Amino acid sequence: MNRLPPQVEQFTSLRNSLIPNIEAIQARLGASQDVIIKEMFYSDTRLCIIYMDGLVDIHVVNQSIIQPLLSEEKQHTYKAIKQGASLPVFLKEIVLPVGNIGMLKEMNGLLDCLLSGEVLILVDGYCEGLHIAAAGWEDRNVGEPSTQSVVRGPMEAFTENIRTNIALVRRKIKDPQLWVEGREIGTLTKTHVAVMYMKQLAKDSLVEEVFRRLDQIRIDSILESGYIEEFIQDKTLTPFPTVYNSERPDTIAAGLLEGKVAIIVDGTPFVLLVPALFVQFFQSAEDYYQRADISTLLRLIRFLAFFITMLSPSVYIAVTTFHQEMLPTNLLINLAAQREGVPFPAFVEALLMEVTFEILREAGVRMPKNVGQAVSIVGTLVIGQSAVEAGVVSAVMVIIVAITAISSFVIPTPSMSISVRMIRFVLMGLAASFGLIGILTGMLLLVIHLSCLRSFGVPFMSSLAPFHGKDQKDTLFRVPWSQMTTRPMSTGKANLRRESKKS
Repeated sequence: MNRLPPQVEQFTSLRNSLIPNIEAIQARLGASQDVIIKEMFYSDTRLCIIYMDGLVDIHVVNQSIIQPLLSEEKQHTYKAIKQGASLPVFLKEIVLPVGNIGMLKEMNGLLDCLLSGEVLILVDGYCEGLHIAAAGWEDRNVGEPSTQSVVRGPMEAFTENIRTNIALVRRKIKDPQLWVEGREIGTLTKTHVAVMYMKQLAKDSLVEEVFRRLDQIRIDSILESGYIEEFIQDKTLTPFPTVYNSERPDTIAAGLLEGKVAIIVDGTPFVLLVPALFVQFFQSAEDYYQRADISTLLRLIRFLAFFITMLSPSVYIAVTTFHQEMLPTNLLINLAAQREGVPFPAFVEALLMEVTFEILREAGVRMPKNVGQAVSIVGTLVIGQSAVEAGVVSAVMVIIVAITAISSFVIPTPSMSISVRMIRFVLMGLAASFGLIGILTGMLLLVIHLSCLRSFGVPFMSSLAPFHGKDQKDTLFRVPWSQMTTRPMSTGKANLRRESKKS
């Protein structure tokens, strides 16, 4: 491979000679094969076009840049006014029909534009260059959500393109008060991050706090919104997520209309939404597309599944170990007969099954989709049945683990589901040590911990603690839309009504 000589002069500002500028760019980028440099003459003046192969739209380059530069009519016009005329300015204002075009003199700025998918034009004899927006690369089409699917509702999800994601939200909210401000984070990746909020709904203090936390990030790379989430979340040791993420444009739009702030990161289909509330992780977009009574039933089932996932194994351990008198006699005799051949105590038995299921769950996620489903289902059935027949675990423990696992899938937000799975093991240890008193103590500490959490200054348990009566219309229950006339007081500006004035 041919490499450039290391003695090429490095400088920060462009020179008025074309050759040193080209050599400096090549030296900065190395012997990269995707750097395309095309040299040509425009009215006896030498210039070059530079772009990155794969980052630009070739059709735009050919039709909107190269063809106008080859126009003899414009070249004759430049020759007629050549005295005192700047060729870069003439190209920008007269020749090139593209809209987003600018001029730069700094080498670092030109390189940033080049690596962002823009086209550079350098002209011999001038110490300034043109940068033209012509980004265009292969993107994944807008498809269905993979983690937050619904039966009824929009079937579109965010993509990895930040411009597409912003457009998807703007299609939902056609209001000039929807503001978008950008940041560039990551010294190496220079990842584009957009902050989106409703000016008249979001609290000014919340917006300022979001920008303050983003501006404090010091890292060389941002490859996914999870990087941003860890940096901006409230610095509290907790298993619960204090930043909400979603791949659904309608969910983000609904949050913006409640006064929240969305953070869109280029390169990921998951958009962050702050502040995050505890009840928000049990709400699904489908709740607002079904009737109020159906949505309330489904939401209550999710909260029930939350407690089943968290408490089922620990309650079984506590009852069978310390509180056998709480069980009916027939059930107690049946359980004792099943556990007669099991060599482990209830805690070890439950821990063994729970860990095994978590391994199977993780294996099913990481394997190819079709194979993963087969491994999860067949592996669970075979291992469960074999473990019972071998006398390693009891049949009722397999039932408990199955109910716990199925209930964890009911929680609509994966991050909250993972948190509950973590807490479950702690409660199992407390149940094995202190019985129901240990579970009660653990739940009491958990409630205190949740009440102390905050997300961007907002109590995590709002609107339950502190209690807001008007906000109960969309917390554990959902009342009909005709009665939800006000927005939540905990997240947006106070007492803003949803309904429009009658004309």
